[in-house]
Amino acid sequence: MFQINENYLKLPGSYLFSTIGKKVSAFTAANPDKKIIRLGIGDVTLPLAPAVIEAMHKAVDEMGNADTFHGYAPDLGYEFLRTAIVENDYKARGVDISIDEIFVSDGAKSDSGNIGEIFGDNNRIAVCDPVYPVYVDSNVMAGRTGEYIADKERWSNVIYMPCTADNNFSPELPKETPDMIYLCFPNNPTGSTITKAELQKWVDYAIKVGAVIIYDAAYEAYISEEDVPHSIYECKDAKSCAIELRSFSKNAGFTGTRLGFTVVPKELKCGDVSLNALWARRHGTKFNGAPYIIQRAGEAVYSEAGKAQTKEQIAYYMNNAKIIREGLLGAGFEAFGGVNAPYIWLKTPDKMTSWEFFDYLLEKVNIVGTPGSGFGPSGEGYFRLTAFGSYENTLAAIERIKNI
Repeated sequence: MFQINENYLKLPGSYLFSTIGKKVSAFTAANPDKKIIRLGIGDVTLPLAPAVIEAMHKAVDEMGNADTFHGYAPDLGYEFLRTAIVENDYKARGVDISIDEIFVSDGAKSDSGNIGEIFGDNNRIAVCDPVYPVYVDSNVMAGRTGEYIADKERWSNVIYMPCTADNNFSPELPKETPDMIYLCFPNNPTGSTITKAELQKWVDYAIKVGAVIIYDAAYEAYISEEDVPHSIYECKDAKSCAIELRSFSKNAGFTGTRLGFTVVPKELKCGDVSLNALWARRHGTKFNGAPYIIQRAGEAVYSEAGKAQTKEQIAYYMNNAKIIREGLLGAGFEAFGGVNAPYIWLKTPDKMTSWEFFDYLLEKVNIVGTPGSGFGPSGEGYFRLTAFGSYENTLAAIERIKNI
C-alpha cells in the first residue's frame, strides 16, 4: 500500500491565513449587513503601475506573433530581467552579484518553502519568534522540526529566537548552534529592522559556526531610515554564508501576477559542493519559469517610469502605516513597526489573547487583523495590522478602533 508523508500530520490545524479566512467567511455569512475592513493578510490593493501594464500589453502582443512568440523560459529566468535586477538591486548598492546567481521564480513564498530541498533533513533550524509561518511549516513537512509541543506551541527541534519589546524585536544570537538560520528584515510580522552592524554580527556568527542564513528581504523597498541594509550582501563575506529571497509582490504589487527571485552566490558551499549548482539543478527540474509576460512586467519595474510609479505606491502604503501607528498610539495602544515596513505590531489590550482580540475586533468594529500567536509563541498577546488597505478604509478602521 502507498505511504504518505506523515510529517504533514504533525502540522496543527490549517495554515494561519486559511483559519482567518474561514472565521471571516462565517462572520460575513451571519452578518451580511456589516462592512468588514480587512487589514489582516498582506495583500496589496493598488493597481499595477502604468509602466508595468504597458510592458505586459506589449509582451502579450509579442506572444500573438510567430516571430516574437516565447515558449519555455530559460531555467534561471530571462537575461533581460536578471540583468535589470543585478544593475538596480545590487550594483547600485555597491554589491557584486552576477546574473547566474539570480534565479527568477513565481515569488518569495514559494522559494522560502522550497529552498529547504537542497539541505539535509537532519539540519536544525533557528527562527525569529514571532516568524512568518511558511519558514516553520515547510520544515515540518521536511521532517526537521521534531514533535509539536502543544502546551508550549513550539516544535521540539526548532531553535526559537524570541523577538519582544524587551530586545526591540531583534533576535539575539542563539545559545544552541543552528545549521540554518531564517532572518527577515524589515520583519514580517513585527515591522522591525536591524542596522548593518547588527546584521554583520549574524554573518560573522554564521561563518563561525558553519550555518547558512536564509535572508528574506521581501520588504526592503519600504526601508526609510539610514543604516538599515537593503540586502544582506551589503555585509562583508555574506556571499559565503547567505541566500537572499526577494519578491515583486509588495514593492510593485505583483501579488496577483507572481514574480520573485532568489540569490544563491557561487561562493556559498558545503565543503566542495556548490549550493548555487544544487539550486540550479532543483530549479531546472521542478520549475518551468515565470511567464515571459510577467518577466517583461518585472523588467518594467526597473525603468525610470516604473521606479517613480512604484515609489509612489510604496509612499501611499507607508502613509497608511503612519496613520495606523499614530492612531493606535493616540488611542493608548502600544504599537511598533510601521516606519520601515507596512506592518504595525500592537500589544493586545486588557490582557486579551491574540485570538480573543481578533474576535473582539471582528465582532465589535468589523475589522480583520492577524493574531500574533499565529506567528509563534512570542507573538501571543500581540496583533498585526497591515497598511495595504485603501487610504479611506485605513482612516475608517482607525476611527472605529478609537471608538472601541
